[in-house]
Amino acid sequence: MNNQFIHDNFLLENKYAEELYHEYSKNQPIIDYHNHLPPQEILEDSVYNNLTKVWINGDHYKWRAMRTLGVKEEFITGHASDKEKFMQWAKTVPYAMRNPLYHWTHLELARYFDIYDILNEKSADKIYQQTSEMLSGSNFSCRNLLRKANVEFVCTTEDPTDTLVHHQALAKSDFEIKVSTAFRPDKAMLIEADSFFSYLKELGEAANLDINSFTALKEALKNRIEFFNKNGCKLCDHGLNQMPFENYTEAEVNIIFNKKLKAETLLPQEILKFKTAILMFLCETYHEYGWVQQFHLGPLRNNNKRMHSLLGPDTGWDSIGDYSQAESLSAFLNTLDSKDKLCKTILYNLNPADNEVMATMIGNFNDGSIKGKVQWGSGWWFLDQKDGMTKQLNTLSNMSLISCFIGMLTDSRSFLSFPRHEYFRRILCNLIGDEIKRGELPKEEMQWIGKIVADISYFNAKEYFNF
Repeated sequence: MNNQFIHDNFLLENKYAEELYHEYSKNQPIIDYHNHLPPQEILEDSVYNNLTKVWINGDHYKWRAMRTLGVKEEFITGHASDKEKFMQWAKTVPYAMRNPLYHWTHLELARYFDIYDILNEKSADKIYQQTSEMLSGSNFSCRNLLRKANVEFVCTTEDPTDTLVHHQALAKSDFEIKVSTAFRPDKAMLIEADSFFSYLKELGEAANLDINSFTALKEALKNRIEFFNKNGCKLCDHGLNQMPFENYTEAEVNIIFNKKLKAETLLPQEILKFKTAILMFLCETYHEYGWVQQFHLGPLRNNNKRMHSLLGPDTGWDSIGDYSQAESLSAFLNTLDSKDKLCKTILYNLNPADNEVMATMIGNFNDGSIKGKVQWGSGWWFLDQKDGMTKQLNTLSNMSLISCFIGMLTDSRSFLSFPRHEYFRRILCNLIGDEIKRGELPKEEMQWIGKIVADISYFNAKEYFNF
């Protein structure tokens, strides 16, 4: 119904956009190839008793908005009741207009609960009670939430020390949605961190090795890559401020590692050499196993040290960084390519100033061997909103082939986040539909344009990841 806020043609501004979305995009399954969902909850088919547990807990997007409005931390991450936290979120929603949270909130209420009311303080109690009753039933269990969203594949993210016990059990289960993981070895690179050796102890225990040298560290990481690979993992992921690159020799890196063992202060260049060496080793190993590698570049993390010390990481104290990206990224990818060891690669930038850098960088290493071998990933984190997605789609179209793009992912910790794929698809279809209306694309080629939309929505990712 078009008199509702969320209706069939939400964000679709003309008949061409409507046709592209409803005929070619809407019903495509979802391949969510990067998220932070807890696999244990999928395995156990968890049931969430209320919206706070599945919708607000862990969602630092919502937390930042609530803090901005002046909501006290007690009602965000503190000891307030679930209903009190929900009521504070409902109070915040009307103030979130023009933030993507406003759209996502109402899409998620509509798609999972068939609720089309606007969420605010007046409607909050009714919506909380209605959704709590629904969530308490088995039809709204974790797995059924994935089914409701038409999910075909989800890829979580785990540290190399993870036992993958939940993934192993899922692989043996009768759950029809495929669940895999991505290898995330960021902690193994942080030689400057006070926690570096305590982490290496954990890694060594997982690999059954004593990590007392750079060589042993590489051996342990390869051991874990092999273990992940045997358990169906075909992707890795790295969260980096910027791609490290500094020329090094093996002898230099051994000396740097030994300096760390002796608790000696490392110079910035030594830290950079170590990070380059370990990441280069990892990427060459990914190539050996035929993985897809992902690099998330550009965040400035944990800015509020006081709150970080109280709540820990990933609680809403991160922002966009303004690091230089192009030169070191080019050098790193070029070094791998010169060895013929550059595997499929996805680059994500957090600073929109780097859009054109990324759109043109991928063209340097798309060598014709694989369709879309090096990808510029979809708008990420602070950029996964209407303006950010539109800019990413336009820049990719202008400087590469959007027809080869592998589309959207959630990067989320919530099982209610999958309507973000719908959001992306509607934005994509409206963008292209508007150009057809203006005569910039031929309406006579609607079937072909529809194929491109379907490919971006689903088929390109399915082919790229060999699902």
